[in-house]
Amino acid sequence: MVGDSWTHKIARICILPLVNTPVTPNHLTAIRLITGVAACAAFAVGDRNWAIWGGWLWLLSAFLDRADGELARVSGKTSPGGHKFDMFCDVTVTSLFFLGAGIGLRDEVFFDIELGQWPIWLGAAGAAGVFAAEIFAEFIDRAQADTGEKAYPGIWGFDFDDILYLFAPVVWLDWHLYFVLGAAVGAPTFALLTWYKWRTMDR
Repeated sequence: MVGDSWTHKIARICILPLVNTPVTPNHLTAIRLITGVAACAAFAVGDRNWAIWGGWLWLLSAFLDRADGELARVSGKTSPGGHKFDMFCDVTVTSLFFLGAGIGLRDEVFFDIELGQWPIWLGAAGAAGVFAAEIFAEFIDRAQADTGEKAYPGIWGFDFDDILYLFAPVVWLDWHLYFVLGAAVGAPTFALLTWYKWRTMDR
């Protein structure tokens, strides 16, 4: 499916110099995976400086998620294997964000309460919810491939998953504890809703 969000349009321009080169979409996807995992590892350290660098790596990874698809479409190098690799990277990196953030928040104090290891478990719950939600959303997208409709359409030139760009500022502003707490409940709930939408689709 061809994206037409603002970030898709920007990525489309940026990848033009790569169209007639040996660089393939899978190369960009691999770098997206490496930078995304590195960002999550930086968040897991629990240090402010590491979090700042992790945020920049996260933004790069999120942008490469757009760039690989645009390179595939513009260069005609789309393939089922490339799509599966891209999907694997998307699910892995997005899920690991919450786990990494949760690990980095270990022993955090919240309203004079020492949370101990609870943030790790909360992050794991958020990661599991995101993992399941993305898988079910992919099932919906496949079922609607003929129409081009997505499980969760965007608005005003922004795709639903453009929210990923907000993850870095959330960490930089030290709001990620609230983010992890919300995801621990919200992500599994969202996964259930996505599953229900998939199961009740007119097949």
